[in-house]
Amino acid sequence: MAGMKIPVFVSAPTTLSPEQQLAKQLILDELDRLELEPRAIGVSDFATQFPLREVVVLARHCSGGVILGFEQFRVLKGIRKHGTPKQTEVNNVIIFPTEWNQLEAGILFSAGLPLLVFKEPGLAGGIFDLGVSDVFLYEMPKATASDAERKALASVFLKWQAKVREHYYK
Repeated sequence: MAGMKIPVFVSAPTTLSPEQQLAKQLILDELDRLELEPRAIGVSDFATQFPLREVVVLARHCSGGVILGFEQFRVLKGIRKHGTPKQTEVNNVIIFPTEWNQLEAGILFSAGLPLLVFKEPGLAGGIFDLGVSDVFLYEMPKATASDAERKALASVFLKWQAKVREHYYK
């Protein structure tokens, strides 16, 4: 089987901090160890005019999806549900991922692909909410992870990749 890797869609921002890049690399190394090929619009595959359409096309050729929820936007204060009876003032930090995480997760989920979702602490909403679906949802690993944390991460990948292989071979 050497040389033949199963394609999996990886949703991640293209601009990352050095710490975020190390966490992403840790995840990509796990994919490589399991003979899974990361595919992404703008990285392994390039979009033409319509990137959303390209995501759908690429998703059809993948057998799993990995969503990497990295902070991309930070708000220090604001108003939630403005102009509604449930309007509230927010006076603490709220972080958001790239909007593409949500779009790509929705496409991958609707394609019936097994999803593995990682999120940085404090990230919430949509695919990053616990119990939103039957996806594997975990905190983003750190490059400084201990041996025990790395073994736990490997275990997470083993469970998920079993579903990826099942999808690929059916």
